[in-house]
Amino acid sequence: MAQDSSDPAEGNMFSAMLEAQARWTQMMFAPLATPTRNDADSEADGAPPALADLQKWAENATRLQTMWLEFCQTHAIETTGEMMAGDPAQWPAKWFAMFESWAEQLPFADPAEQQRWWAESAQLWQALMLPQGDQGGEGGAASPNLPREDRRFADPRWREQPVYALIHQTYLLLSERVEAMVEQMDNIDPAKREQLKFATQAMAEALSPANFPATNPIVLDRIMETRGESLVKGMQNLLQDLQKGQLTHSDPEAFVVGENIATTPGKVIYETPLFQLIQYDPSTEKVLSVPLVIFPPWINRFYILDLNEKKSFVKWAVDQGLTVFMVSWKSADASMKDVVWDDYIAAQIEAIDHVHKRLRQPAVHTIGYCVAGTTLAATLAVMAAKGEADKVASATFFTAQVDFEDAGDLLHFIDEQQLTTIKGLERDGYVDGRYMAVTFNLLRGNDLIWNYVVRNYLLGEDHTAFDLLHWNGDVTNLPARWHRNYLQDLYRDNLLVQPGKLEALGEAIDLTKVAVPTYIQAGKDDHIAPVTSVWKLTEHFAGPIRFVLAGSGHIAGVVNPPAAGKYQYWLNEDESVGSFEEFRKGAIEHPGSWWPDWIEWIRGHDDKEILARGKRKPGSGKTDTVIEPAPGRYVKTR
Repeated sequence: MAQDSSDPAEGNMFSAMLEAQARWTQMMFAPLATPTRNDADSEADGAPPALADLQKWAENATRLQTMWLEFCQTHAIETTGEMMAGDPAQWPAKWFAMFESWAEQLPFADPAEQQRWWAESAQLWQALMLPQGDQGGEGGAASPNLPREDRRFADPRWREQPVYALIHQTYLLLSERVEAMVEQMDNIDPAKREQLKFATQAMAEALSPANFPATNPIVLDRIMETRGESLVKGMQNLLQDLQKGQLTHSDPEAFVVGENIATTPGKVIYETPLFQLIQYDPSTEKVLSVPLVIFPPWINRFYILDLNEKKSFVKWAVDQGLTVFMVSWKSADASMKDVVWDDYIAAQIEAIDHVHKRLRQPAVHTIGYCVAGTTLAATLAVMAAKGEADKVASATFFTAQVDFEDAGDLLHFIDEQQLTTIKGLERDGYVDGRYMAVTFNLLRGNDLIWNYVVRNYLLGEDHTAFDLLHWNGDVTNLPARWHRNYLQDLYRDNLLVQPGKLEALGEAIDLTKVAVPTYIQAGKDDHIAPVTSVWKLTEHFAGPIRFVLAGSGHIAGVVNPPAAGKYQYWLNEDESVGSFEEFRKGAIEHPGSWWPDWIEWIRGHDDKEILARGKRKPGSGKTDTVIEPAPGRYVKTR
C-alpha cells in the first residue's frame, strides 16, 4: 500500500517533535531577510568582498524564509513560533530561563539534596570563573576543568567558550538531579518508577542544548563558515522529512531492494494475502536433506538477514548447504484489518506444510526472529497439541521472548493510557509503521533521533549510505487488532507463559509441551529483547536447549558474519545450569561470530546430504512454476 506523502502525517509524533526545529531555523535568519543589491551592482561600484558576504547571507536568509513559508502555506501550519520568536541573540538567555524555571519546580524537599544542588552549582561556577592560566595545564590549559563529561559535548568548543561550557554543564547537572529525584521518590510502584525514569530521560535528551542552533557552538561556527548555506541545506532536509513524516538516517537513494540489498538469488514459490514464500537457489552441489524455513519479524523487512553479500545470513546459510526458505510478510493495509495473532500462527504452519510437501521431507528446521520467534514458540505449542510436533526438526530463536516480565523499555508503552494513545493512532484497521519507527528510535533517542537532528538539520550534512539504517527506516505497517492484542496479552498481561491462558486455532497454548531441539540466541546489549528476558525461553520449553549469548545487541548480535571477525559469543556446556546468572558465571568466551556454532549444531541433528536437483532448484523444471524472482513484491510494498 502506498502511503500518502502529501500530508505531513497529521498528528504524527515525529512531525510534532521536530516542527520546532524548523521554526528555530527559520527565525535564525529573520533579521537578515531584507532586500539587497544584486551581484552586478556590487561589482560595478567596486564593493568590497565583505559586502558580497553580506549579500550571500541575505540570499540564504531569503531562501530559508521562502522554503519555510511555502511549506507552512501548503500544509496549513502557523508560521509564528512563541518561544522561538524574537531576537536570536537572546536565545541563550531564554534557554537559561527555561532551565531555571525547570529547576525551581523540582521538589527538592530534602535539605541535603538542596545543599548538594547548590554546592555543585557553586563548583561549576568556580570552574568557569577561574582564569584560564590557573587550570593547571602546561602553559595554561585551553579550557576549564569541568566536572561532567558527555560525548554530545566532546568538541573542544563546548569547553573553550565559557558561555557554552556553562550551558552544557548546567544542562548535565540539571539532568542528573532530575534523574536522581525520580530514583528517590517514595511510595511509587516500581513499574511506574521505571516508566517515569524513561520519560524523564527522553525529555532531557530532547532539551539538550546541542539540539538547538542558538545554543550549539559547532552549529553557529558552521553557519558562519558557510554564510548560512548549512542552515538552508538543513532546512531542505528537515522539510523533506516533515513531508514524509519520518526522520531520515541514511541516503534514501543509496539502496534499492533487489539491486544492492536483498540480492541473494531465489524465487517466490508460494504466496497468500499475508506472506510470500521465497526459496533461494542452491550454491553447492549437495545440500542437507532437511530444509530451513526462516520467519523474520513483520514489524520490519526480512532483508535484515540479506543486507548484502558480505553480511547476508541467508547467503551464508545457502553456502553451508542448506535449502533456505524465507517468509516475506506483507505490510498491512486496510484489507488486513481483521488479522490477529492466530493468522500469523496459521501462516507459519502453512509455510512449514508447504515446504514439507514441496520437498517431500518429513520435517524442517525453523528460525524465528524477534516477534516472529515469539510467534514460533506459540506455533510449536499448537503443533504439539495437534500431534504434529514431528514436522519440525529444530527451532532456532533470534532475540525472541515468551516471558515478558522483564521485557525492557518497551514495557513503558503498555499501561492503559499508552494503549489508549496507541489505539488513537490506528486508521483503516492498521498502524502506520512510522509511529513504530518513532517508538523504537525513542529507545535510543540520542543515537537515533537527536544525533541526526544535529547532523541533518542543524549542520546541513549530506546523508551517508548505511544499509542497516536504510533498513531501519524502511518501515512496515501493522494490523491494528494484532498489534493491540499483542501488547495487551503478552507485554501487559504476560499470558503466553501461563498454560492454557491463550488459545490459537482452537488449541490451548502450553509452552511446556514444546520438546523440539532448540537453539536460543540472545544479545548481550539488546535493549529490545533483554538477555535476561530471552533466557526465560529455557525455563518453559521441555526439549534439549542450547543457549548462546552473542556480543552486541538486537541487530548486530544477530547479523555478525564470520568473515567480519567482530564481537564474540559465550557458551556454557554445563547442562545443569538453572539460571542466567549461573550461565554467565561459567560461560566461556569465544571470539567472532556464533554462526559456525549454529551450523555445527544443525548438522549434529541430521547431516544427511542429497544432490541439489529437482525442486531443490526453484523454477528449474517445466513443472516447477514460480511466481516471480526474489525478493518479491511484498518486501517492496509500502
